[in-house]
Amino acid sequence: MKKIRITLAAGLLLSFQLFTITSCSSQSTNTAISDSGTTAAVDYKTAFLVDVRTPEEFAEGSAKGAVNIPVDEIESRIKEFEGKGNIVVFCRSGSRSSRAKSTLESHGIKSVTNGGTWQDVAAVVGSTQ
Repeated sequence: MKKIRITLAAGLLLSFQLFTITSCSSQSTNTAISDSGTTAAVDYKTAFLVDVRTPEEFAEGSAKGAVNIPVDEIESRIKEFEGKGNIVVFCRSGSRSSRAKSTLESHGIKSVTNGGTWQDVAAVVGSTQ
């Protein structure tokens, strides 16, 4: 039992240190985990950043340089995504951005990354708050 507690404490400490190191990074390239579990380097500063939350949520703060295209409007606004290089979609929890990524990919747009939460993306590119 004591060995399990020590192992758990060491794991939590390591996780915290990794989080601190990554969140303090000023690099614009971030590693994102795709829905399939693979990782890819994404240059968030040159990517097309899309906050898929509601306009009200977007107005409360988002990642710098992001545009607001709510997840329910993705399909009707598909032309806005065509010809873009890397696209990063994000929301409050990562759920709506997962739906947005699937919708975009179903329309043949393949360079889409689920950035997770808007705070995750803002940690890399800055916040509008």
